Amino acid sequence: MKNQQSNQDRVLIFDTTLRDGEQSPGATMTLKHKLEISRQLDDMGVDIIEAGFPNASPGDFEAVHEVASVVKNAVVCGLARAVISDVDRAGEALKNAYRPRIHTFIATSPIHMKHKLKMRSDEVLDAIEATVKRARKFTDNVQWSPEDGTRSDHDFLCRAVETALKAGATTINIPDTVGYRIPTECADLIRMLRERVPGIGKAVISTHCHNDLGMAVANSLAAVKAGARQIECTINGLGERAGNAALEEVVMAMQVRQDVLPFTNRINSTKLTHVSRLVSEATQFPVQYNKAIVGKNAFAHEAGIHQDGMIKNAGTYEIMRPEDVGLAKTSLIMGKHSGRAALREKLTELGYTIGDNRLNAVFAKYKILADKKREVFEDDMIALMQSTATDESNDYLKLQSLSVTCGTLETSVARIKLMAGDIEHEVRADGDGPLDAAFSAIKQVFPHHARLVRYQVNAVTEGTDAQATASIRLSENDHIVVGQASDTDTITASVLAYVNALNNLAIRRQKKCPQSAEYTEDIEPSGSLRAV
Repeated sequence: MKNQQSNQDRVLIFDTTLRDGEQSPGATMTLKHKLEISRQLDDMGVDIIEAGFPNASPGDFEAVHEVASVVKNAVVCGLARAVISDVDRAGEALKNAYRPRIHTFIATSPIHMKHKLKMRSDEVLDAIEATVKRARKFTDNVQWSPEDGTRSDHDFLCRAVETALKAGATTINIPDTVGYRIPTECADLIRMLRERVPGIGKAVISTHCHNDLGMAVANSLAAVKAGARQIECTINGLGERAGNAALEEVVMAMQVRQDVLPFTNRINSTKLTHVSRLVSEATQFPVQYNKAIVGKNAFAHEAGIHQDGMIKNAGTYEIMRPEDVGLAKTSLIMGKHSGRAALREKLTELGYTIGDNRLNAVFAKYKILADKKREVFEDDMIALMQSTATDESNDYLKLQSLSVTCGTLETSVARIKLMAGDIEHEVRADGDGPLDAAFSAIKQVFPHHARLVRYQVNAVTEGTDAQATASIRLSENDHIVVGQASDTDTITASVLAYVNALNNLAIRRQKKCPQSAEYTEDIEPSGSLRAV
């Protein structure tokens, strides 16, 4: 009895990424991509793979034929219009399939029959009978769909479904072709067919919902609750116009909400993210960041309140585990909305043990950086830790403001406000480039004869908003001092590094300490700025 109940509650997953998904404008896939995707779908547990529309083109025929040859477990399906030549072509393409299915369809709504087909209702019924019977000559697994079924007259739709069943259809799929219906209407339509069509209980009822009003998944699940036992869907919700019901959303909705959706399927959900990325790469259709289940932000948290809750208990803001869909872990995205708790957590992950005072110093700099960048990366935080490694409150020199003008047609000029002890200096200098001008201005406040022996700038992270880390080495009386600073502005980072080096020079002058073994390497004798 338990197995019987399980079979009754089993929902078949019919993936049409390779057929309806590829009909998304610009989403054409190569044969190589289709074969790899079909293997992954088969491995993931998809029940039926609709491989294409064999009579659409020689390329489609080849794709269906090749997919049918490599898939080992799933049913492989080919689409055919209610035209004998289409059905024959599908049968030929599927001849090597371990488990073939022909899916034939014709429109049944008044607007389609009148304006597109230009056929009377009796002609449509004759075409249904003829093509379903023809499909049965190739396979006993035949699916029939009334295109635009949800906008069809109910009496005629019942006659059409009954005709298909009598001709040998084993699956009846009801498409919401234009994404017009809402969940209650989709459920009512399935119930109506189950009550009025003789023999429909012997067939599998399927649902195929488009997402024009954003309700494809909700409509599909409502149809299942009303008695449908097959959902047609696509990876990432690909498809005509606004797409189809997204496979990953359908599967995870059933997995997470067993209390109201007590149904089973064969999908191994831990493979969802991998297949999503594979399809995105094949179609060159990026997955929107806030896409449910497989979007970049689906398991990412930036708001400080959310991050604090996640650190304490993941259940506060996540209704499923990232591991369930093939991700390694939740991401705490470090941005301007992140709080101290998330920053401490990230720094701990990076191997830093940090006290409250140091955390406050790092957090203050972090907030300034986060206002400049969309996202703060791990390398950015390492640079922040390095920049707060010493107690800057005792620094002799402190940069207050910096302004530089430069270009190919004018002399570089730097204007700087600099604290030297308790005195603020406002200085200006020209130079051979913005850094030469800035360093010359600073030298007016802090005279020295130190030579610049090394200047290096590295981008800490990728992108045009990357934080730059500047390193400077100065040599005075055979003593080496170094300075380092980070900022999203390269010039600012370089000037801050220069000020940091001069502060270290001031300390050496005060203590008259000997050269550290750390700086015994050979120094290049050049005094010019050199980017390494």
